Parts: sequence; C-alpha cells; structure tokens
Amino acid sequence: MKTYSRQQLALRNGQDRPEVWVAFEGRIYDLTSSRMWAKGRHYEHWAGQDLTRELKKEAPHLEEVFRKFEQIGTLL
Repeated sequence: MKTYSRQQLALRNGQDRPEVWVAFEGRIYDLTSSRMWAKGRHYEHWAGQDLTRELKKEAPHLEEVFRKFEQIGTLL
C-alpha cells in the first residue's frame, strides 16, 4: 500500500484536485464517490486532512463509516 505525506493528503481536498481523501487512524480513504463529501466538506469536517482527533471527539460514528470506502494508502 502506498504511503502519503500530510502535504500530499492536503491536495486531495475536493478543491485543489477532484479527489476527496481523508485520513483516520493512519489510513487514508478515498471518499470522492460519497455524496456526503461533495466538494470536500461534510458538515464541519474538511477533506485533505487527518480527522482522527476531531472524529473521536465529535462524531457519532467512527471507523465503521470508513469500511464503505477504499483504503488507498497510509499516512506518514
């Protein structure tokens, strides 16, 4: 599996490039196909970053939501 830096992840924010990627617990997921992440945003969460801390503090669901999406890499 390919490894990506935080800078590479940041470019996949749905704004700079069409890809919508997020990291959670060191794994990077491609959420481009999700209508819930249109334009790289889902409620107050933004794509292109590691969401581990904020999702563990705020979200009603954690890793089970990512099982629907392809893990495309790991975060450095």
